[in-house]
Amino acid sequence: MEQVRADGFDEFAAARWSTLLHVARLLTGGDRQRAEDLVQEALVKLWFAWPKIADQAPEAYVRTVLVRLAARSARRRWWGERPVEQLPDRAGPVDVSSAVAERSRLEGALAQLSPKQRAAVVLRYYEDLPEAQVAQALGCPVGTARSHASRGVARLRQILSDAVRPVT
Repeated sequence: MEQVRADGFDEFAAARWSTLLHVARLLTGGDRQRAEDLVQEALVKLWFAWPKIADQAPEAYVRTVLVRLAARSARRRWWGERPVEQLPDRAGPVDVSSAVAERSRLEGALAQLSPKQRAAVVLRYYEDLPEAQVAQALGCPVGTARSHASRGVARLRQILSDAVRPVT
């Protein structure tokens, strides 16, 4: 039974890990630890459903699970201890490239969106999914998903333009 279930799952998980992690990181507003937890939890759920899903659409299934887990996680008030990449008393790297700075700026702006808007923007414009699949992943009508994406992009534009306005 375990061998039947494992056929193809390991390859799928290994091939899609970095993409799923990046999507989860965008869904969590740049929090790498929460993103890793979400991907692991989504892959566990996929593991149990693998015999039924393997020949159909495992990518869509795991993406839907990921979005729902991110939304549920965002509703929590406290996640316990918050691990960080570097200890606060250590100096960070001196040279920070513009690409990393831009990505951090975008992740910060995404973190200011509501969880549904963030999920709609990430799925529609980063994952380049059609509106119907975004709506399916969010569990809402297409018009609502379109509205979440539109309002999320408008809010992102506002946040990002406010950040670059010169102080006079």
